[in-house]
Amino acid sequence: MVWKGRIECILICTHMIENGKRIVIVGGVAGGASCAARARRLCEKCTIEIFEKSPFVSFANCGLPYYVGNVITEEKNLLVATPQRFHDYFNIKVHTEHEVTAIDPAAREIEVCDLKTGVRRSEPYDALVMATGANAIRPPLPGIDLPGVRILRTIPDSRRMRAAVEKAGSAVVVGGGFIGLEMAENLVRRNISVTIIEAAPQVMTPLDPEMAIRVAQQLKENGVEVRVNCAVESFAESKGGGLEVHVSTGESLRADLAVLAIGVKPAAELAVTAGIDTGSSGGIHVDDSMRTSDPNIWAVGDVVETTDIVTGTRRPLALAGPANRQGRVAAATIMRSFYPETCERRSGIRFRGVQATSVCGVFGMTVAMTGANERALQHAGIEDFERVYLHPGHHVGYYPGARPIHLKLIYSTTDGRILGAQAVGEAGVERRIDVIAMAMQMGGTVFDLEEAELCYAPQFGAAKDPVNLAGMIAANTLRGDFSPAAWEELNSSNAVVLDVRSPEEFRDGHIPGSVNIPLPDLRGRIDELSPAESEEWKHREVWLTCGVGQRAYYATRLLMQNGYNVKVLSGGMMTYETLVAARSQSAAP
Repeated sequence: MVWKGRIECILICTHMIENGKRIVIVGGVAGGASCAARARRLCEKCTIEIFEKSPFVSFANCGLPYYVGNVITEEKNLLVATPQRFHDYFNIKVHTEHEVTAIDPAAREIEVCDLKTGVRRSEPYDALVMATGANAIRPPLPGIDLPGVRILRTIPDSRRMRAAVEKAGSAVVVGGGFIGLEMAENLVRRNISVTIIEAAPQVMTPLDPEMAIRVAQQLKENGVEVRVNCAVESFAESKGGGLEVHVSTGESLRADLAVLAIGVKPAAELAVTAGIDTGSSGGIHVDDSMRTSDPNIWAVGDVVETTDIVTGTRRPLALAGPANRQGRVAAATIMRSFYPETCERRSGIRFRGVQATSVCGVFGMTVAMTGANERALQHAGIEDFERVYLHPGHHVGYYPGARPIHLKLIYSTTDGRILGAQAVGEAGVERRIDVIAMAMQMGGTVFDLEEAELCYAPQFGAAKDPVNLAGMIAANTLRGDFSPAAWEELNSSNAVVLDVRSPEEFRDGHIPGSVNIPLPDLRGRIDELSPAESEEWKHREVWLTCGVGQRAYYATRLLMQNGYNVKVLSGGMMTYETLVAARSQSAAP
């Protein structure tokens, strides 16, 4: 058997030597570079070449804001791999500062322009991989091409930004998403006064509003001015130097620097002119092997449209993790197309889709999420979902330094399947979202979360980890142990709101119109709630609240077993306060 295996290996290698193929990759960074390296590991004799428009083939663009902020002090630390390393390690030829200007699918050729010399030439391919990435959105606003208006996508962009920062005392960041928030933090680190302008009603739109408000509060506490429901209408040069940023509220904001962080769109122009199918978002349409509508062309990374595993919708997703995995899938399926008889083991390799697991740091706060938010579910027509809120410590309270994690879990009321999770806090946040993300990938439910066996020691977690607690709360609703009340119906419901906190807590702030009976007194005062004694409560639901939801749950079980129709306001007053703040921010002009 050993000799048979060796003979088969020799035959495979001989076959590849005699039938060497040419793989051409347009673009590097995450998707293209990972595809090239994986392809070489699978096939030693294929010719592999990368054509990259910029001077850098593989760099950490997620690190660019931190280079501007001087957290990363050396540009060389941003370089993941150089052309020389690709040559030495993988025998891959990298052509930097070479722009692919056209594709001829019928001839299987690309047209390339050497940007240093201007010389154009044609290059053949057996398989072409498009990893052209995404372009920063630059809306056609008056003054948007002024020197003080900048974007951050490449290392040359970061060089220009660092030079501008040296002379700046104030900046406007247009856009409150991941890059916008990271830029705001790093500009403040460089002693620059920052204003964030966001056209949406909130920053960090992948979060639901009651979670995003905590991010806005963190920004404000660190000196960043946040303006939501506010759009930039034009830029102009200021008489005293710098810029005038004119916004939809009628105001004009002066700044030395404006950073565009509105978002990105797939750089799919090359594909469109070649007749390759694109989706409604403008991203290249690919199947689960990353193959395009042309059988000899693949596409990976920010330029493609992929399937959201929760909602089933197709969209681009500009994240490095999925781009790397797509590059690996493309390499494997290209080899399978070249050598089907020798690559049977790779027949099951597929890109499963995305769930948008992501994380962002904001002045010491960690913001993480996975799966769908409520807006995405509603947009996809998914209505059978519920959510729970909880605010546990990131480790046990008796061990010094516990910090709260504000966690929202969204799940299917049909089968308990996890649909999404969002969390913010100072510590332990990304670990919990990673656990939930993996459970989602495996098709997990809230019942799996409550049974999850996770690490525990006092300084790391709790015997009931926040992940377990989220699963327990959600599972309890599905089992009928309690029913969640709808926060959005609080003002329209005729339910009696019962607050079971202490009188001191109640006096410090409570839901208007709520009644206070502390949990320790409830059994002795239950007659006050008796339908026989109180007409007011006879035909009304009782909605329970407390600080974070735990005491309300205890009271719910007590009252349910005494015949009362009760529901819990999930997450208690801590959730209520963020909902009120989010509603107030959304209504602000």
